[in-house]
Amino acid sequence: MPRHLETTTQSYKIAGSFTISRGAKTQADVVVCTIRDGMFAGRGECVPYKRYGETLESVRAEIEKIAAAVASGVDRHRLMEIMPAGAARNAVDCALWDLEAKASGVAVAQTLRIVEPHSLVTAYTISLGEPEIMAEQTRKNADRALLKVKVGTPDDASRIRAVRSAAPDARIILDANEGWDETNLDYHLKVAAECAVALIEQPLPAGRDAILANIDHPMLICADESVHKTSDLNALRDRYDAVNIKLDKTGGLTEALAMKALAQELDYRIMVGCMVGSSLAMAPAILLAQDVDFVDLDGPLLLAEDCEPPLRYEGSMVFPPDRALWG
Repeated sequence: MPRHLETTTQSYKIAGSFTISRGAKTQADVVVCTIRDGMFAGRGECVPYKRYGETLESVRAEIEKIAAAVASGVDRHRLMEIMPAGAARNAVDCALWDLEAKASGVAVAQTLRIVEPHSLVTAYTISLGEPEIMAEQTRKNADRALLKVKVGTPDDASRIRAVRSAAPDARIILDANEGWDETNLDYHLKVAAECAVALIEQPLPAGRDAILANIDHPMLICADESVHKTSDLNALRDRYDAVNIKLDKTGGLTEALAMKALAQELDYRIMVGCMVGSSLAMAPAILLAQDVDFVDLDGPLLLAEDCEPPLRYEGSMVFPPDRALWG
């Protein structure tokens, strides 16, 4: 029986709001790709991202363009040749992984030779806001082992210090989302060092980050918007210590696995991150993240509701997906 591809959209209300240097959002809008093959169905979820020129409509249209290829049996490796990296390919790729697992009875973890997937400690995001608001949000989550703090304004010193004061024992990641520039970078790095920050994610705009190759920094500097796929890694090695691998950037688990392997070969530290999506989007990333340095898969923790069945979270611990969810 030919495979049949379907796309749907889903909106999840965010608990409160999610604010970064580029703006705020109150709901997570996602696209779900379902591929059916007789009695089996595989699903993958992606999050279109305006920063990369994606919308719900454009992503759905991109997925639907390859319906005929899916019907004729396209595999994941051929998919990387006929679709560009990005959210649309991620949804299709993950749906194919899920379909293969369900049709064969062989779990994705087994295919990846992960003997026993284990739970992971994920970062928890503190949204950008006024220092006192960020401190209050941090105090409520001060018992979490790893906090990811959104910054990216011309003067973030008071925010960084307020968060550190509110969570003296937590490891802290700062995520500037391209919000700093050459005039305030050194200042913010010094404040981050004073506050024992472990890692700073994407401090400068993509394409304007060459200065990072020539500055001292006691903490790790991680590429996010600057790195999308495997072919980006070599050119960035002189300026970044770490890379954030997200399935919505790489265009799926298949490319993410290749990117992770090369990043390890090049001696990068690795973060596996996410957009704000449901447990369906996080599930394949949990397998990718089994042995990385930083895990940032808190998307469902930021939602007022999640998909069914959801991942299991206990505090900041996230557990491998049940096969009813994915894989």
